[in-house]
Amino acid sequence: MSAGDWKDLYAAALAGDLALVRYHISADVNPNYQHPEIMCTPLVASLIHGHGEIAHYLLEHGADPHLRSEFDGLTPLQAARQHGRTEFVKLLRDRGAKEQSQPFWWRWLPV
Repeated sequence: MSAGDWKDLYAAALAGDLALVRYHISADVNPNYQHPEIMCTPLVASLIHGHGEIAHYLLEHGADPHLRSEFDGLTPLQAARQHGRTEFVKLLRDRGAKEQSQPFWWRWLPV
């Protein structure tokens, strides 16, 4: 491997491959980037699929605990709550994450 790749970082977070997530983060891949084809953050994906070790690693290495995943409209806190990741509900709240209850269409309104 020569350089980090966002799609591979996302796929590694989705699959639970911590070694590959570490590789891409060490290659300076932005853990908050939402590729226009995927539109989901690695943090939200790891929370949805139950990869807690990866979610911890991403949070420790710059993943934004407030960033909404565009594809599913979930913040990390909402993903953790919806998928029963109670440890992360507390952790994300401790990092300042708050409940957001806007309707799905709010993000397309000019503000």
